[in-house]
Amino acid sequence: MGALEQLPQLAVYGVVSGSIITLGAVGLSLTYSILRFSNFSHGDLMTTGAYMGLGFLWLFQGLLPGRWAPLSFGPALLPALALAMVGNAGLAIVVDRLVFRRLRRAKPVLLLMAAVGVAFVLRNLVLFGAQSDPLYYSRRIQRALVLGGIRIKADQLFVIGVALLAVLALHLFLRYTKTGKAMRAMADNPDLAQVSGINTERVVIWTWALGAALAALAGILSGIENKLITPELGWQTLLPLFAAVILGGIGSPYGAMLGGMTIGLAEEVSTAFISTSYKPAVAFGVLVVMLLVRPQGLLGRR
Repeated sequence: MGALEQLPQLAVYGVVSGSIITLGAVGLSLTYSILRFSNFSHGDLMTTGAYMGLGFLWLFQGLLPGRWAPLSFGPALLPALALAMVGNAGLAIVVDRLVFRRLRRAKPVLLLMAAVGVAFVLRNLVLFGAQSDPLYYSRRIQRALVLGGIRIKADQLFVIGVALLAVLALHLFLRYTKTGKAMRAMADNPDLAQVSGINTERVVIWTWALGAALAALAGILSGIENKLITPELGWQTLLPLFAAVILGGIGSPYGAMLGGMTIGLAEEVSTAFISTSYKPAVAFGVLVVMLLVRPQGLLGRR
């Protein structure tokens, strides 16, 4: 099959990958827009969320056995997913209380170093608890559906659908709820938001909770798509996440959605012409080009 003939199939893989990257990038963008620092521990929050999800999945499989054909999982995934998102949100809030809250007014470089330190701590906690061997969400072999000559699995349709629902729910939250409006106000001007009577500390807690919950969802969907997870999951995903955030516009959640899908498509479509081992280089290349051509990103402000 020629390179051009592969493009429709690769575009489907790109949408699946882009859906996962989008969820992680949106949480990272929210953190940056409100807390004003690059959270390098965000990728490892994806890892902790994925491992929590797998642990809860094993717990509930005995209570809710069975499988939803043609999916590779059954009803046990739903409570596992919800509890992992809540648990990961709680973990992020605890980390903020213990570390980042004390550095709220520190220089960005100190916050950056603290985030790197937190990332190493989270990764090593996962290594200590789960070891370095891959853990499997499923070992079932799925039959692919063929639609117009394009092969797609039911799990991949699930990943895309859940990501769309999560992005829509976040949009409605930011646009129509009081807390969401307060978050947007604080992202625009934190000092003015505080003077206006907005409880900024409450907004910070919501920011960590939403970002970590979306990171957990991204980690679990990655486990469903790839069938397995490793402690390096978040670290390997960190570059595409930052590339998506910068491509869409730093601090713009809607830009992160656009950037995440663009990076996912670019990485997968590029494999028609170059080796799959160069996927990170493609994300980095898109990042560098955007910084040179439009530093503020697609939807960012100057």
